[in-house]
Amino acid sequence: METTLIIGFVILTIVLWSWAILDIIKSKFKSPIMNIIWLLGVLLLPVLGSILYFQLRKKYVIKEPRKFQPNFNKTELKTTE
Repeated sequence: METTLIIGFVILTIVLWSWAILDIIKSKFKSPIMNIIWLLGVLLLPVLGSILYFQLRKKYVIKEPRKFQPNFNKTELKTTE
């Protein structure tokens, strides 16, 4: 029972750690140095660094506008007569 619990925690830690690293790599930060700082923080402190990154990333990541922006304000539909 104890070994199963430990194995479960190790698997969850690896998943959280790898998810944080992949998210850091693909995110665009406001400052390029923040990418390196977060990556080092997550690599040195896997669990704490990952949790802190996911809690604080909104402050440091640039949010890009959506590429697809439909226009739903059309009042008339064009018909061919």
